[in-house]
Amino acid sequence: MPEPEGEPAGSPPPAPHPRPPHRRGGLLDAPAVRRWCALALDALGRAREEIDAINVYPVADGDTGTNLYLTVESASQAVEAVFAAHETGATRPALSDAFRAMAHGALIGARGNSGTILAQLLRGMAQVLTTPGDEAHAAYADGPLLARALRRAADSAYGAVAHPVEGTVLTVATAAADGADAAGAADCAVVARAAHDAALAALGETPRHLAVLARAGVVDAGGRGFVTVLHTLVEALTGEAPARPVPRPPGALVAPCPAAPGGHAPGEAATDSPAYEVIYLLDAEDAAVDRLRGRLDALGDSLVVVGGDGLWNVHVHVDDAGAAVEAGIEAGRPHRVRITHFGAQAAARPDAAQPPRERAPRAVVAVVPGDGLAELYAQGGATTVHARAGEPPASGELAEAIRRAHAHEVVLLPNDPELRHTAAAAAEQARGDGIRVALIPTRSAVQGIAALAVHEGGRRFDEDVVAMTSAAGATRHGEISVAERQSWTTAGICQAGDVLGLVDGDVAVIGTDLTDTARTVLDRMLSAGGEMVTLVLDDEVPEQVADLLERHVRTRHLAVDTVVYRGGRQGSPMLIGVE
Repeated sequence: MPEPEGEPAGSPPPAPHPRPPHRRGGLLDAPAVRRWCALALDALGRAREEIDAINVYPVADGDTGTNLYLTVESASQAVEAVFAAHETGATRPALSDAFRAMAHGALIGARGNSGTILAQLLRGMAQVLTTPGDEAHAAYADGPLLARALRRAADSAYGAVAHPVEGTVLTVATAAADGADAAGAADCAVVARAAHDAALAALGETPRHLAVLARAGVVDAGGRGFVTVLHTLVEALTGEAPARPVPRPPGALVAPCPAAPGGHAPGEAATDSPAYEVIYLLDAEDAAVDRLRGRLDALGDSLVVVGGDGLWNVHVHVDDAGAAVEAGIEAGRPHRVRITHFGAQAAARPDAAQPPRERAPRAVVAVVPGDGLAELYAQGGATTVHARAGEPPASGELAEAIRRAHAHEVVLLPNDPELRHTAAAAAEQARGDGIRVALIPTRSAVQGIAALAVHEGGRRFDEDVVAMTSAAGATRHGEISVAERQSWTTAGICQAGDVLGLVDGDVAVIGTDLTDTARTVLDRMLSAGGEMVTLVLDDEVPEQVADLLERHVRTRHLAVDTVVYRGGRQGSPMLIGVE
């Protein structure tokens, strides 16, 4: 099979989303959950742009399809991790293991209003399908149990939304539960098909509930995404995809709704809607979350709080993003905070009234761990994706960045060995849009800097890719980090708080002082020769550390130049590159 166009020679082919073999039968077990995740991810990937395009409520920000895709991608990755953990054993995961992972993955990866509600729908199902002490249902679920799970899903989603509105995914989920209940004591495949058909019918009726949908001539985007998820559940259980007519608004619409107290009709998107979307994970007790709901409800709208057992996902639209985060700090420990300005988001989308912008011949897309590096890469002409500590970007984010670069040819720099397969999947998605993508397997941001330094958009694509790959490969990479816990390393046992010096990904030095450890790492890296040292320092590292290391290189390693950058809050104190 020929290599994908634009891939450097020797690169392995992109890893496709796993599609486990179908097992016929009327039971929902762990392999069926795995297949469901894979099918749902593929289906949402295909429908993403269509769903984005019909997103007009509660805010017409055009990202519902993308948010659902990223949420399901996180769920799928969590399920794959469970199966990977069982690969060396004689047993396979139980249904409870797989579904608990699916719900948790969706919770921590939920994006936007739609993704947060989908995470709660899956959590509601998990509450029924992972009942402690139920050994039979730990392995599989039958039709009646699946129907109960769908009912719990709908009820819990309503409870998670501060002000539920009919004509949204909530209405569609309730219809799915009604359809499942009507299937009686049938097997899972029949129950799932009944739920899908009822949800599809309810989706077509959503414009009767929401005037903004009727005026736009579309169905609810979140509901459309949930029907896609149910559609793939049927396929996972039966091996056959149900017929899926494209839902259209009914021909005869109801009369306009009376004005609501806020000055706009129920179900209409307010013209003075809040400026920011704020999302964060929150470690907090139930009582604190109850108080948080009241605080956030007074600050804004579109409030959805999902989760439990100490971990929550908080979503709200507000004008004061800082106040929303402060409320989370008062309730517990917020992390993975995302703040999106709706105006900036809208400005980034193409304006249909303007002629389409011409594509650039070539662009570079790079993953960077800090704001300082993002600025440095941007100065070099790259489109950047921020990788927060403990929160690597998903393939959907990388694919979106490739599209945002708006070029015929794109060079992708993942800058992390753990992102290789994610980047390969993103490249494959972008190739489906007709973009020529080359993935250079950079393992560190310093290798990406070296590759970007030799990038020349004026030469042939293959020549540019080879030059960038060669520059990255000729750059050894090191890192100074701090151990979080006692563990075994290639250099011995480290204790929490020890300073670790890594060379090419392996721990080479265990020390107690950052500067001394960095000196030792530099000496080891330069013992094999080198012409230039690149130091990328976290903002918390004192300036005198850089001065001491520059002086050390100058006095101990003649004719070696040193360049220092500030990387912002990048997750580790120092990155080191030796060219």
